[in-house]
Amino acid sequence: MQESIQNEVSQYRANLNVTQEELACAVGVSRQTIIALEKGNYTPSILLALKISHFFNIPIETLFSISYEK
Repeated sequence: MQESIQNEVSQYRANLNVTQEELACAVGVSRQTIIALEKGNYTPSILLALKISHFFNIPIETLFSISYEK
């Protein structure tokens, strides 16, 4: 069974009208990291995931979830 991290970063970012660059600056990473995260090509560290959930002021479980694939 394959596991992957799913996220709702792009949806929350769009809802708040925040650019990828603004989010990246706020959490201390590059815009390319945010792009890769939103595309599902990057699994964030727990520290980064916490920073992003804090930025949006939502529980980490609302923003990130585990997907199980066969």
